[in-house]
Amino acid sequence: MNEIAPLIEAKGVVKRFGPLLANDVAEFAAYPGEVVALLGENGAGKSTLCKILYGYYRPDAGAFRVAGRAVTIDSPRAARRLGIGMVFQNFSLIPALTVWENVALYLDDLPWVISPDDLRRRMKGLAERLRLNVDFRSPVGRLAVGDRQKVEILKQLLAGARVLILDEPTKVLAPQETVGLFHTIEELKAEGYGLIFITHKLNEVMACADRIVVMRQGRVVGAMPRERASEASLLALMFAEPIKSDARPPSAMATGLREPALELNGVGAAPEPGESALHDLSLRLAGGEILGVAGVSGNGQRELAELILGLRRPSRGQIRLWGERANGWSVARIRERGVASIPDDPLALALIPGLTVRQNLVLGSGRRYRRGLDFDWPCLSADMQRSAARLQFPSPSFDVRAAVLSGGNQQRVVLTRELAHGPKLIIALYPTRGLDARSAEAVRAAFRDARQAGASVLMISEDLDELFAVSDRLIVLRDGRIAGEFAPESFRPELIGPSMVGADDAA
Repeated sequence: MNEIAPLIEAKGVVKRFGPLLANDVAEFAAYPGEVVALLGENGAGKSTLCKILYGYYRPDAGAFRVAGRAVTIDSPRAARRLGIGMVFQNFSLIPALTVWENVALYLDDLPWVISPDDLRRRMKGLAERLRLNVDFRSPVGRLAVGDRQKVEILKQLLAGARVLILDEPTKVLAPQETVGLFHTIEELKAEGYGLIFITHKLNEVMACADRIVVMRQGRVVGAMPRERASEASLLALMFAEPIKSDARPPSAMATGLREPALELNGVGAAPEPGESALHDLSLRLAGGEILGVAGVSGNGQRELAELILGLRRPSRGQIRLWGERANGWSVARIRERGVASIPDDPLALALIPGLTVRQNLVLGSGRRYRRGLDFDWPCLSADMQRSAARLQFPSPSFDVRAAVLSGGNQQRVVLTRELAHGPKLIIALYPTRGLDARSAEAVRAAFRDARQAGASVLMISEDLDELFAVSDRLIVLRDGRIAGEFAPESFRPELIGPSMVGADDAA
């Protein structure tokens, strides 16, 4: 491999965000016809390094070569001209515009007067190779998530990318879409593209990487071909300490349930455009219980969470919190009663990007830290440091803006804040999505601890193994309805899977 010139090579890359050292990378390279997996825990510096390679960030130091030639990468446009493309975790598509219009906005080589037919013909062959079977005249907002990702890849390849950076590309994909992505990656590799695959998931690394580069605390701490790697050796490089996995403690299910924290009785809610309706939902969540909610994405999971949190009003039925009718309660009143919210998109739904971590940590705290016209910032910092320590997270970088954190570190900030004061009811929507293995296990352990203290947890996830590990009871949500309920003795994919996809109805 090293007899061939790298498609891209970086040396001595240093990047700081204020006091935070995000990157100190001595050397990194990607070669033609290989997939380099960039592996590391949340905040290890993976995305920052790749955003530097794409010109999104300017480094404080560093030298770069493309196809053996020294270059300057000072903007994404410069990177594209050098054949470097990047697909971000959060897609950069405009939902209201059509597929071809989104592609046209991205390309630099189009004439002032665009012929839509000519561009669509140019897109057609490449789209077929990517198995993108959509009408190019359809608005992007109507496409499935997997197809939107293919549009992002199509944009990069049409712009001439030979190096394709994929930042946590499976984070938003269903399992079957992930398989399709891996097929696309193999085909691009066979055509001589160099692919950089950012992830923290070991199974993905072992499935598609040719070479694995491990980062920790902004530095490269190891590199090896896939055939020499094992999960144990990679975990040892990723983490300074072994991951602690606590045995599942007995729940309140074994000793008799406490009074219900949450009850839904025949609840329905009309959908907004592009959302799922909820139909005749009835459930009971007791104190000291973890109720898992399984289902394929887009079947009403987010709508259910918003209904409980007061962000969405029921059109019929009754919501009860701790025995009180809560249909008309405000979000503030629900939060003040001890309800924690962990949404699926922290930056969009739980953080303000332009504020510092410290300022985001005070959000939702009501009057807890109010001191006249200001806040008791030292008290807040002490509380949040203790919360982070309980979760085995690094101490928060209080003065850094939330926008510059990695997706995993943004999720850590939300979890630190929401679990800081012993909530009585936790509504968690994909709480470990984007987290590394150690952080994900720490969150699961925190939920078990909360249950032991008498709190209730509604945990929504597409990861059945995770739900099996923590849930006392499991329901399946399909088409906005409860399609099945399962006790622990039935926690097996072959029993629950049919309810998720409707195969039980066919049977």
